[in-house]
Parts: sequence; structure tokens; C-alpha cells
Amino acid sequence: MGKKIVTIGEVMMRLSTVEKERFVQADAMKVVYGGSEANVCISLAQLGLEAYHVTAFPAHDLGQAASNYLRQMGVKTDFVLEGEGRLGLYFLEDGAMQRAPRIIYDRFDNAFSKLDPARLDWEKILDGADWFHWSGITPALSQNAADMTLEALKVAKSKGIMVSGDINYRRNLWQYGKGPLDIMPELVRYSHVLVAGLTDFENCLDIQSDDFEDACRQAKKDFPQIKYITKTNRDSISASHNKLKGFLWNGTETLKSKRYDMPNIIDRIGGGDAFMAGLIYGLLHFDDQKAIEFATAASVLKHSIPGDANLVHLDEVLEVMKGKDIGKLKR
Repeated sequence: MGKKIVTIGEVMMRLSTVEKERFVQADAMKVVYGGSEANVCISLAQLGLEAYHVTAFPAHDLGQAASNYLRQMGVKTDFVLEGEGRLGLYFLEDGAMQRAPRIIYDRFDNAFSKLDPARLDWEKILDGADWFHWSGITPALSQNAADMTLEALKVAKSKGIMVSGDINYRRNLWQYGKGPLDIMPELVRYSHVLVAGLTDFENCLDIQSDDFEDACRQAKKDFPQIKYITKTNRDSISASHNKLKGFLWNGTETLKSKRYDMPNIIDRIGGGDAFMAGLIYGLLHFDDQKAIEFATAASVLKHSIPGDANLVHLDEVLEVMKGKDIGKLKR
């Protein structure tokens, strides 16, 4: 296997309307499983890395189905636990043309958010790990989830493990008496690579700026251990036609990927997670410019794949980066 990656986060059942129907039309829905950090983990497993996901599922058949799905996608489930609570759900009404996609969440009181942090032996989980990834969704779910994330980050620091965090501000999730400014700065203090847009900077780190590079410099001043900050820029012509470009600030300059035109999107959910996974792989294997190109190409490919996860292999991403054999039939 390749390098060892560990991720942590809730996995939900996704229920999608069929053939781009509206919720009010649907009499059947398609089931897949996903969650931001798990999507990153699956992508890295597909790229050939040794990928472990830490989560909890209820002890019934739906929890088992979700765990089975992770294994089918190549993720190692040694640290997937059973716990009290439910399996979170989210419902997707896919968009088309000028009609935007819509998501409805039903995730509160899930088994992951109720998991006792003491059940996780982070010394064992992170033994031999090269990278640990978390997102701002997890500490927004519950105090337990915030506590287990912080404990993981402390152990990762003690072991010298590279850490990435997609700080990902979700206003509707912070419902347990704490806000992002109470929790997120301490978590960022242990992180080396951040995914953050201007809204994330403001709401999670109290950094206010109209310029991405200026916000990055402010973050570096407050959190000197940061090595990289990244984001994507998406132009939405319609629900099924977007353009995408990646940006990577490396402490001295902002590197940019080429811009991709995506005129016939199949499924945009998980595009940011595919980008994050691509960046992790890229920073582990390539120079900075090639890393941001790889991340953006990986995200572009995700838009062609139904479901949350980016089920592509290394050679496919490299071909897109090179503009080689794009869309040609392979025999």
C-alpha cells in the first residue's frame, strides 16, 4: 500500500430523486452513502493509498450497509464503531439547466455525534499515519465530536503527522451551544493545510478581508504552523454547466490551476471533497504547482460520476491534467 491516511467524520445515507425529479414528484429514491471526510477517504483509497475512516454507525442493518459501502470502496474500517443514535440522512433533488439542486438534511442525534471520545485510541489509530484530515462539519455536530477532533489533532501533532482541515462553515449545524469561533481556532492551531474561502475565514477565524491572499497572510500570522491554504473558484452557468479553477497559497504566492469547462455535469456533490483528496495526494507526491493541477483535475472528474465519492484512478486524473485521450473509448 501507499502512504497511510486517516480521516474522521459522519457518514450519512443519501436519498436522491430519480431522473432529476423534484421532491414533490418523487415516488422512489436512490440510496448511496457519503459524508465530506469519508468522501475524501474513499477518493484516496481509489488513488491507491492506505485509507482509514473513523466514524460510528447504529447497530442495525442500515449501519451495517453503510460500513459495507466503505469497505467496498477500499476504505479500511478497523476504527468504525457501533454506537447509540441513528444514521444521519440527507435528501438530494438534483438540478438541471437553470434549476438549482437542493439538499435537505436530517442528521441530528446521529451515532457519530453521540460517540464517547474515550472509545477512540488515537495513539493506535494514528500509528504510522502520514496524514490526518478533518473538516469543520465534525466539530459543528456536537461537543463530543469537537472533543474527539481536538484529541486526534493533539496526538497527530505529537507524532509529527501532516494535518489538513476543510474548515467548511455550515451555519445551520452549530446547535449545541457553541459557535465556530469558540471551537475552530484551536483546531486550526494544529493544522498545516486549510481549505478556506472568505466566508470561512470570517466565520471560523474572525479574519475579515475581501482578498483571498490577504486573508491567507492574516491566517499565517495568527497560526504560523500553516503551510498551505487552498480553495476553488466555481462559475455556475447553470446547474449542469460550471467552470472550475483551483488556487493554492503556499506561504509566498498563490498558484493557480488551469480553468476547466464542465458543460454536462452528472453530479456535483462531493466535488470539493474530490479536490481535497487530490490535493492531499498531490502534496504527498508532487511539487506545489502539479499538486493544485492534480487536485482540480480530480474534482473535475468527480462531476462525471453519480454519488458522493470520486471513483477514479491515478492514471485517469493524470490524463485529464495532460489533456490526453479526453473522453475517448478505452478497450
